[in-house]
Amino acid sequence: MINVVRSLVFYAGYFFAMLMIGILFLPIAPFLPLSGRYRLLNLYNYFLMVWFRIACGVRYDIQGRENLPSGPCVIQANHQCEWETVFLQVMKPPVCTVLKRELLRLPIFGWGLRLLRPISLDRSKPARAMKQVLTQGVERLGTGLSVLIFPEGTRVDPGVRKRYNKSGSVVACRAGVPVLPVAHNAGERWPGRHWVKRPGVLRVRIGKPIETDGRMPDEVLADVEAWIEAQLQEISDVPRPTSR
Repeated sequence: MINVVRSLVFYAGYFFAMLMIGILFLPIAPFLPLSGRYRLLNLYNYFLMVWFRIACGVRYDIQGRENLPSGPCVIQANHQCEWETVFLQVMKPPVCTVLKRELLRLPIFGWGLRLLRPISLDRSKPARAMKQVLTQGVERLGTGLSVLIFPEGTRVDPGVRKRYNKSGSVVACRAGVPVLPVAHNAGERWPGRHWVKRPGVLRVRIGKPIETDGRMPDEVLADVEAWIEAQLQEISDVPRPTSR
């Protein structure tokens, strides 16, 4: 019962903060340069990080911040819930996210996303989506933005393993930037398929950048998947499968 009450309190703050962002910040954001938009709209993500910890009794164990590269990179992380999309926006801003186009239609939230130049994909057209990721991903990296691509492509429940997609590794190899691997167990605290949050330790591990110079995307992807899965074996409370 206590988790239900905590979750209700959390969502009250969640939607109130979103409303305030929509009223106070969205009218201003279009007139700012891209870097200014990120700083302004990321205030919502910073708030959610703190509010989730306070309201839901979650403790953060984040290790590896010293591994963040100074220049742009392709961030690849396992995808379990909404929390990591929030954290990864504030981990190394500014970052361009590869996401499904439907998210841009959401009131307030989607409007803010549009202002941050994401790479929005129509998942009903996979060939076109892949070409879009490769073209726009390299272009965004060339402007100094990092690019966030979830190699699993969609949310995957804790304890489930899905095939990794190599599009992020291809983008990194073409642009000549490193891949930054990130592993977490956020889905155990913020379930992706249920609204009730769970207290406990939310663990994040940020790996050392994986270099791409002179390497093939398949080779880079293998290193990314091996590192993430090894970390998940250590930090997950839900047992990991040994193979897909």
